[in-house]
Order: sequence, then structure tokens, then C-alpha cells
Amino acid sequence: MIVYLDTSVVLRMLFAEPEPLQEWGKWQRAYSSELLGVEARRMIDRLRLESVLDDEGVAEAHEALGWMEQGMGSIRLTRPVLQRASLPLATVVKTLDAIHLASALIFQERRSRNLIFATHDRQQAVAARALGFEVLGIG
Repeated sequence: MIVYLDTSVVLRMLFAEPEPLQEWGKWQRAYSSELLGVEARRMIDRLRLESVLDDEGVAEAHEALGWMEQGMGSIRLTRPVLQRASLPLATVVKTLDAIHLASALIFQERRSRNLIFATHDRQQAVAARALGFEVLGIG
């Protein structure tokens, strides 16, 4: 199984939130957009500013995120990805979600591989299904 990991899946694992992806780590290969690193680091900083994470917690979160990122392939934020994300979609899609979906679509087209899209965001799951992806993470 080859999966595309949305940031919501990684954050849920990173912060040991309830109901993480049951299939976590059971894949042959995982990929995500470079956007994942930006979103996850913004979340770490937000939690620091909200005093949810202390200095030790921030350091641990950055270290764990780095390990997670090493275990997945990174899809670059290229002009074609951004152009694809700006095209109309069949369902309501937020901007960053559109970039994730476009990254997965372009990767799948260029590599001729069927990706399974993993997300905990219900609306993004609907959009991914409308684009023909099998979806994990929504129970």
C-alpha cells in the first residue's frame, strides 16, 4: 500500500491524539507535500505560544516530526502543483487541502501509482473520494 499522508494524520500521531490512523506504518511507502512540514511546524509554534508546549515539548515535537518526515517521500511545491490546486474541484475544498490533493494527483499521474489518501478531515476525505482516491482515516 502506498499512501499520501495529509497533515492531519501526522499531527494526530505526533501529539498522541485519540483515534490515530489504524494503518499507521503498515504501508510500503508514504508520501506527502512539502506543505506538511510548514503546517506541522506552525502547529508546534502555535501550541508553544498558547503554553500547551513548554521548551522540552517543543524540542520533542520537532525531533519526532523530523523522524516522521525522514520516513516519507516529499512531494515538492512546484508550479504545476500550485496550478493544479487552483483549478475548480467537484467539492468544497480549502486552499491548503487543495494543495495536498493536487500534490497527490500529480504524484499519482507521474508515477503511475495508485495512492491511498489518508486524512482525518471529513471534507477533505469527500474531496479525495470525488477525485477517485481510496481514503483512510475517516471512520
